[in-house]
Amino acid sequence: MNIVRPETRGFDSARLNRIKDWMQGYIDARKFAGASLVIARGGDLVYRTETGLRDIAANQPFTADTVVRIYSMTKPITSVALMMLVERGQVHLEAPLSDFIPEFAECNALIPGARRIDQVEPAPSPTLHQALTHTSGLSYPFNPGVLPQAMDKDDLLFKPNQGALADMAASVAGLPLAFQPGSSWEYSVGIDIIGRVIEVVSGHSLATFIADEITGPLGMSDTSFSVPDQSVGRFAALYTPLAGDSMTLNSSQRGAETLRLIDTPERSPFRHASMYSGGGGMVGTIDDYLAFCEMLRQGGALGATRLLSPKTVQFMFRNHLAGDIAALGVSSFAEQPMQGVGFGIGGSITLQPGRTGAPGSVGDFSWGGMASTFFWIDPVLDLSVVFFTQLSPSSSYPARPQLRALVHGALVQ
Repeated sequence: MNIVRPETRGFDSARLNRIKDWMQGYIDARKFAGASLVIARGGDLVYRTETGLRDIAANQPFTADTVVRIYSMTKPITSVALMMLVERGQVHLEAPLSDFIPEFAECNALIPGARRIDQVEPAPSPTLHQALTHTSGLSYPFNPGVLPQAMDKDDLLFKPNQGALADMAASVAGLPLAFQPGSSWEYSVGIDIIGRVIEVVSGHSLATFIADEITGPLGMSDTSFSVPDQSVGRFAALYTPLAGDSMTLNSSQRGAETLRLIDTPERSPFRHASMYSGGGGMVGTIDDYLAFCEMLRQGGALGATRLLSPKTVQFMFRNHLAGDIAALGVSSFAEQPMQGVGFGIGGSITLQPGRTGAPGSVGDFSWGGMASTFFWIDPVLDLSVVFFTQLSPSSSYPARPQLRALVHGALVQ
């Protein structure tokens, strides 16, 4: 990627430098340990900045080649993997999950207003499309409600050290759905289940399929489900401002330490993952993820490497809900605002920028990760923006709308 003066791509350099000050402010206030950002427009790199530390105890700087946990920014990668199989005619989106995972053959859903996990009624098997768009009735342990409580009790979170994907998918299928498929929206392990579908259809592990078909061809050499020995020195520590488990959002409380260490580079379960979580299991560098974003921005191709057709990417960037997420009446945790935002294949879609609380364009495609990482692709402005830090949960601070405002405030043409 060519590095150009910001002014050649419509940015004001002085205004862009506000971003570095903003990032440093978060670090000085001990809200983030370190952070990095890249902005590309029209295929050219116009801004890059890094500041702070990736590991406070080791006094290691947060650099462009720092490896981070991208958590739910894995979801767009897994979604691309499935759409590659769709393009090859190996699967179609209206197929039920039970065609690939037999444990979904006889589903039940909680009755409306259920207070116990056994208050159920028969339900159809969710479709692949519903799993991709979080309308399947699946959930996450950190959401409010009866099903999340049961998932939390059984620790159904697809952690890197939780064994085989097939076994975890079967365990999830053993619980009822939170609602009848297609009737609501709830952030969920649906794309983890899609990862298992990819394994069944392709005959390869999810890790192998993504390495062979996506990260390898795109040159994303630092992006995988495990951190190899040669990269552990670049792997960031993970912090939280919470007193307890950073994933237990329903009962979370602020702690006295705003940067409490919860995962070290050397002892992290991401060192040698046994579970390939398509919804949240990957690690990688910011330049790797920028390459993935640029592939999507350019309609499925990066240089001579084409993963998807432009028509498929356009389909992914459409809203696949009847309206915005908020219209479905959800109480779910989400990585993005729900007002004025729909959901496509692998990420959110801005429908009405004025209702989102931050500047943007109609058609923005974006998502984030639990460790406060974030990206967006703006097809209208030809922008790709990626932000990395390592603080869980992502709801700790309003960094994402602030960053959107800063980037748009620096764009003058």
